[in-house]
Amino acid sequence: MKTLERYFEFARLGTSWRTEILAGTTTFFTMAYIVFVNPSILRDAGMPFQAVLAATCLAAAVGSILMGALARYPIALAPGMGINAYFTYTVVVGMHVPWETALGAVFLSGLVFLTLTLTGASQVIVKAIPPELYAAVACGIGLFIAMIGLRNAGIIVASPATLVQLGNLRDPNTLLAIFGLLVTAGLQVRGVRAAMMLGILTTVLAGATTGLISWTPASYSFADMGATFGKLDPIAASRLGLLEVVFVFLFVDVFDNVGTLVGVTKRAGLEVGPRMKRVLTANSLATLVGAASGTSTVVSYIESASGVVAGGRSGVTAIVTGLLFVVALFVAPLVGAVPQAATAPALIVVGSLMMAHVGEIPWSNGAVAIPAFLTILTIPLTFSIATGLSFGFTAYALLKLVRGEFRKDDWLVYLLACLFIARFVYLGGA
Repeated sequence: MKTLERYFEFARLGTSWRTEILAGTTTFFTMAYIVFVNPSILRDAGMPFQAVLAATCLAAAVGSILMGALARYPIALAPGMGINAYFTYTVVVGMHVPWETALGAVFLSGLVFLTLTLTGASQVIVKAIPPELYAAVACGIGLFIAMIGLRNAGIIVASPATLVQLGNLRDPNTLLAIFGLLVTAGLQVRGVRAAMMLGILTTVLAGATTGLISWTPASYSFADMGATFGKLDPIAASRLGLLEVVFVFLFVDVFDNVGTLVGVTKRAGLEVGPRMKRVLTANSLATLVGAASGTSTVVSYIESASGVVAGGRSGVTAIVTGLLFVVALFVAPLVGAVPQAATAPALIVVGSLMMAHVGEIPWSNGAVAIPAFLTILTIPLTFSIATGLSFGFTAYALLKLVRGEFRKDDWLVYLLACLFIARFVYLGGA
C-alpha cells in the first residue's frame, strides 16, 4: 500500500484512501446517467440498446482506469454527450451512414488523436492556448455544469419564446431536486467533505420513501450485449466524403478533453502541464476502445469536478470511478435507479464553486476580457466546451492582430484560429 501511496503522491497531495474512494464514488454517481442515456441516443442510430450499454460501461471503465493509473489525474471518462447526438442524428440518420461506418470514423479520429499525442503535436496545441483562457474555460464549465443540473432538476426548461424559462416548481421530481440542493449546499457550507455523496444518497432515500423512484429490473444476456463489439468499419469511413465527420470527432475529442482537463485540474489546484502526454494518450486510447466495443467518442467528463470537490486529488479517484463502471455492467438496472433529481443538486453546487476562477481574469484588459467572456458565455449556451474554447481562442487571436501584436512566435495561435474559423464556416453548427 505504501508503494501505491508514493506512486499516487498521497503525501504531496494531502489525500488518503478514504478520501479518494469517496471522491471516485461521488464522481461515478454524478455521471452514472450515461449508462442509460448514451444507449438511448445511439439506439436511434439502429444500434442494439443492450450492446451499447455494455460498450458504454466498458469504455468508461477502461478510459477512467487508464487516466487514473497512467496520468494519475482525478478525471473520469465516458462516451460524450452532444457528440453522441451528432453521431446518431447528423451522421447516421441525416447522412444515411451505417452505424458501423460511423464507428469506423470514431476509431480513425482516435487514431489521429493518438498519433498527434505521441508525436507531441497535441501538447504543442495545448500550450498554445493563452493562460488567461484557462480560467475562462473553468468558469464556462462551471456554468455548463450548473445549467445541466438546473435542467435535470426541472428548475429550468426549454421555451420557444425565451429559449429557457422557469420550470414547474410544483413537480414532485423538481421538489425532490430542490430538497437535494438544500441538503447538499447545507453540508457543503458546513465543511462536510462528503457533502456531494451524502447529498445524492439522501435525495435517493427521500425519493424512494416518497415513491418517486420507480425501478423495473431489466433482463439481458451477455451475448446480446456483445452485438456491437468489433463491428466498426474504418475502411469505409476513410472515404473522402467522411473526412469532415472524422474531423468533427477529432476536434471534439481534443478540445473537449483539453477544456475539461483545464477546468477540473484548476478546481483541484493541480498543474495542467505535467503528464500531459499521458492524459491525452489515455483519452485517445479510450476512444479507440469505445469505437471497437460499440460507442461514440469517449471524452473527459466535467462531472469529475464533483469528485474533486469531494476531496479527490489523485488518479485513485478515477480508478475507483472506472471500477464502479465495471460493476455497473453487471448491475446496470440498479444503477439506473439513481434519478437525475438526485445528481442534479451536486452539479449545481459544483458549478457555483468553479466560478471562483472568474477573479483570475484581468477584466480591465479588453483584449483578454472579451475572449474570456465569449468563452464563458458560449460554453453553456452552445452546450459544447470545444465550441466555447473555439470562440474565445479565435477572438483572442483576432484582437491581437487588431492591437498590432502579431509575432512570428505566435504562428500556431493564428493557425489554430484559422482552423476554428474554417470549422465554423464549413461545418456550421456541427
